[in-house]
Amino acid sequence: MPQPIDKPSWRKPAGMFIILALIAAWSVVILVLSPVIGALAWPLQAIFYAVAGTVWIMPLKPLLRWMELGRFR
Repeated sequence: MPQPIDKPSWRKPAGMFIILALIAAWSVVILVLSPVIGALAWPLQAIFYAVAGTVWIMPLKPLLRWMELGRFR
């Protein structure tokens, strides 16, 4: 007997747009801060951009969980 097909969830497309908005917002924040960061010594710039390049990933885990399961925890 064929198994029923699950109804598609609205959470996945919504989550995709939230992720894109998160990336865009984070990019704007970094762009606004770039003149200040550009005035720092290169080792401090490297540390800043390394941290800034990974920090935006932190909210993705609960968001991806919500997209898949419908809850944040």
